[in-house]
Amino acid sequence: MAFQSKEHAKAYWDRNVKLMISLLIVWFVVSFGCGILFVDALNTIQIGGYKLGFWFAQQGSIYTFLGIIFVYAKQMRKLDREFGVDDE
Repeated sequence: MAFQSKEHAKAYWDRNVKLMISLLIVWFVVSFGCGILFVDALNTIQIGGYKLGFWFAQQGSIYTFLGIIFVYAKQMRKLDREFGVDDE
């Protein structure tokens, strides 16, 4: 991976860190917020016979994490191409 300049490398890593922080915030909100803080409000909704707050506490954060992995991989592929550091 070779960058054209230090500014180019800094811009790349700034965008990478911004993406990671935003995805971690989403994961935190889903796992902690929906699974703990907002559980009472979400438990008023039922899907498939299960309370939504219970589902988020048990499964929702795991599915969200898996989705975040795919989003991160796709966005990093796009970012690598934009900065000319992709494998292709």
